[in-house]
Amino acid sequence: MTEVKREVFGQMPREEGGGVVEKFVLKSDSVKVEILSLGCIIAALETKGRDGEFSDVVLGFDTLEGYTRKHPFFGAVVGRVANRIAKGRFTVDGKEYQLFLNNGPNSLHGGARGFDKVLWSPQVLPNGVCFFRLSPDGEEGYPGDLKVWVTYTLSGGELAINYRAQTSKTTPVNLTNHAYFNLAGQGSRDIYDHEISIEADSYLPVDNTKIPTGEVAAVQGTSFDLRQPVELGKHLQKFHLDGFDHNFCLQQAQARRRVARACHPPTGRAMEVHTTQPGIQFYTGNNLDGSLKGKGAVAYPKHSAFCLETQNWPDAVNKPHFPNALLRPGEEYNHTTWLLFNAA
Repeated sequence: MTEVKREVFGQMPREEGGGVVEKFVLKSDSVKVEILSLGCIIAALETKGRDGEFSDVVLGFDTLEGYTRKHPFFGAVVGRVANRIAKGRFTVDGKEYQLFLNNGPNSLHGGARGFDKVLWSPQVLPNGVCFFRLSPDGEEGYPGDLKVWVTYTLSGGELAINYRAQTSKTTPVNLTNHAYFNLAGQGSRDIYDHEISIEADSYLPVDNTKIPTGEVAAVQGTSFDLRQPVELGKHLQKFHLDGFDHNFCLQQAQARRRVARACHPPTGRAMEVHTTQPGIQFYTGNNLDGSLKGKGAVAYPKHSAFCLETQNWPDAVNKPHFPNALLRPGEEYNHTTWLLFNAA
């Protein structure tokens, strides 16, 4: 059985509209997750280790103030288009659209005020919560009124996140959750003792602004071959890597399949990722620098967390040979990602 509770988390600053931010607590025998109506943010996720003790495994803040200041999308749903769009530009049906550039020469995670920075309307479900919002035509430069539903449900050790969207005009859509994980417990110094595997035969090389070059490269014989588990610290050392921030190309199937696994042998905590999406961005917190103070006033240094963001491939709207990025009127965008937590 899943228990669902709601409480007030805080109030948005007046300049942000001043609305009330609620927190929804989903609790099963083995997992407790806290989700905010601001940005559908996963603010806490407690899961059991081998010793039966709960630990919070996601980065974030104790108070609303942390989330209303600048931060690297901790726990948030990002959109209308997650990841990068080259030069913030794309063309739909012969019309060119220009987005705000918020990541060097590119547009990242929906622009200046993406889905992570707005209040959503919640509806409590027996085993979770559904958030809704209407992204108006022209918001952040995107075409069409987009209705979006993000539903979190918890069943035992499995957290499901379902994303649905419908549009009034053809628009790119790509939704994901940007949770930062450390299975040793948030605030732990690094993720070097984690083992990671990603079931992908290819990945997308990127240019120096992190835009895919267009090549779909085989992982075989490279540092991107994570088909067998690797211990992250040793792997980064072996290949002299600064970290990962890359899209891994998954089997092109609309069905649910297991695509990644992370585990922390010292505590036994493990997380499997299953999804219907065609890609997964593996990011090792390379831009964390210790300047942000998170929960319990602890600093988050470089490589102190990882993200496994299930999504369409970056810049797919400008790459015809990448999976389709456009949603047309009358169609429905519908993807689900499942996070399975256990202790080995």
